[in-house]
Amino acid sequence: MNIVVIGLSHHSAPVELRERFAFAEAKIPEALKLLRDSGIVGEAVILSTCNRVEIYVATALEPVKAFAELKQFLLRWGETPSSPNQNTTKSGLEGLSASPTDIRSQKSSPSPRRGEGRGEEAVGSSSEPRTSAFARLRRDQPALSPLGRGEGVEPAQRVPTDVCDTLYTLAEPQSLHHLFKVACGMDSMVLGETEILGQLKKAYELAFQHKHTGARLNKAFQRAFHVAKHIRTETNIQRGSVSVASVAVELAEKIFSSLSDREVLVIGAGETSEKTARALLSRGARSIIVANRSHDRAVALANELGGRAVQFDDWAGEFEKIDIAISSTSAPHHILDRAKLEPLMKLRHHRPLLLIDIAVPRDIDPEVNFLENVYLYNIDDLQAIADGYLKQRQEEIARCDAIISEKVKTLLETRSPMSLPFDLRPVPSLNKS
Repeated sequence: MNIVVIGLSHHSAPVELRERFAFAEAKIPEALKLLRDSGIVGEAVILSTCNRVEIYVATALEPVKAFAELKQFLLRWGETPSSPNQNTTKSGLEGLSASPTDIRSQKSSPSPRRGEGRGEEAVGSSSEPRTSAFARLRRDQPALSPLGRGEGVEPAQRVPTDVCDTLYTLAEPQSLHHLFKVACGMDSMVLGETEILGQLKKAYELAFQHKHTGARLNKAFQRAFHVAKHIRTETNIQRGSVSVASVAVELAEKIFSSLSDREVLVIGAGETSEKTARALLSRGARSIIVANRSHDRAVALANELGGRAVQFDDWAGEFEKIDIAISSTSAPHHILDRAKLEPLMKLRHHRPLLLIDIAVPRDIDPEVNFLENVYLYNIDDLQAIADGYLKQRQEEIARCDAIISEKVKTLLETRSPMSLPFDLRPVPSLNKS
């Protein structure tokens, strides 16, 4: 049996399509059983996050035939009434599981919207019902399609007119190369991120526990996890923060060593400041104080973050207690300058203070950097650090690809000749001795 993969990801499809094909974790064992009972595959693993939905299988079918059947299975599953928010009816499951032919012959029915968070990647929700567009799978379309993806963050994708435009299909050895890249974070929206490895392990363990994997996928996934560890330790692909929020957290940890018991003040409840506050909380910050011109918005964000809100005009009174301030107001002028901060630092007994100014125009006068134990970083400072890390990661791509290609070659060489794809099998000698 050979390993093939079919899927769609943030590289090929917008979230409006990805969420419609997302598998609720509780439904994945059922989907795997239906897939194997259909006779299409012998082994299967389903990876479903908000950035990708992929089905990895070991099958005895020729790749073109396998891809055609898997496309039909994926499309029909996406059109059934099952979703993370609704139980699948017994009749729906029985209808799907009858046979590959039955899968193709069933009529499509709209399905309610999805929305369940799961990792890399938390699955969003859509207010749009499924439409008959997903049924437009033409039998004369090519079963094989190029991956066609670059690295790192991709621009927003157009909404395709046919769902087949968003599906990629890979046979060996490209399927194994893709699996290894996914495990290493080289196919992720943020190049080199590590969360996807945990999600891939969870997807594999779920299939393994329900006995839907065998010798082929077990070996491939275990090797993928090993390669991911090798890439992480031997290259710089996963080192350094590549977002403003994560850079801010990294700077804070360098200044304070530990973020435990540190208090954070958010001035202006913008999206980036909220993300930064959440990142700081996730790394141990004790509490969040929110000040915003709209006090209702401050209260709402403070409640979400488990903190407290203060009136906007009173934020300076919090400086005696805080350690980190994130400012992102829409003020046309500086709201904090050296003259205002200097007496506040005396009240703090000159304890270190990290100021993160992500406002444009800037909220904080650069002159405050001349005060002792004051560390000011604006949005350009943070972005420059992030860009530097991203460049380092991108420079490691070729090195990582070489490692992965070598590991894939080694894995294929360990297979018996009769289990190799036809184009990889040794040619028997015609000479008779």
